[in-house]
Amino acid sequence: MNNIETKFYNAFIVNDRWMLYVKGLGVTLEIALFAGIIGIIIGCIVALMKLSEPKKGRKHTLWWYLATAYVDVIRGTPAVLQLLIMWFIVFSTSKNGVLVASLSFGINSGAYVSEIIRAGILAVDKGQTEAGYSLGLTKGQTMWEIVLPQAFKNVLPPIGNEFITLIKETAIVGYVSLSDLTRAASQISSRTYEAFMPLIGAAVIYFILIKILTLLLEALERRMRRSDLR
Repeated sequence: MNNIETKFYNAFIVNDRWMLYVKGLGVTLEIALFAGIIGIIIGCIVALMKLSEPKKGRKHTLWWYLATAYVDVIRGTPAVLQLLIMWFIVFSTSKNGVLVASLSFGINSGAYVSEIIRAGILAVDKGQTEAGYSLGLTKGQTMWEIVLPQAFKNVLPPIGNEFITLIKETAIVGYVSLSDLTRAASQISSRTYEAFMPLIGAAVIYFILIKILTLLLEALERRMRRSDLR
């Protein structure tokens, strides 16, 4: 075998090392999926908090200040630092690394998702809200039944992009000893004493995964545009 074939064999075939990539990819997707769900839930709540209407004579509500503080703190600090704080301080006694990482990334993603959702809601024409009121709907019913369904179409593509970003951000979970895809490549590299093939292999897997998700997202956007034209 030539040099490239030997490196490939050592990185993927020997001792079924390809299984480490598979298991690492599973951890990456598991964390990203749970974090994405948590981020959307938090993002919806925070977006509504920032859109809460103040009483007369006040510029903002208490909810607005709390939501703004959360967004500012999360967006103003590195994701890896947030992960370390969650692992070594907040959940220092926990042994469930996937849960801790999912919560950490979910809280981080929630700050960005909240701004996406808030922008999507504000993009809905105010006449839609007025139409809901004219039909006798309450403020909550108007938001839930009229505004949010229309905002959903506006925010779905950027939320999809946020999920793609989230998958790549999970590459830092090796800091808390989780064996994700990136750490699997690093472990194999330390065993083979050769970095090129393990790291390139992980990069190719990331690229294929992100490319598939990007194509699915583009197909969804085209379908949504066609439905708007009907």
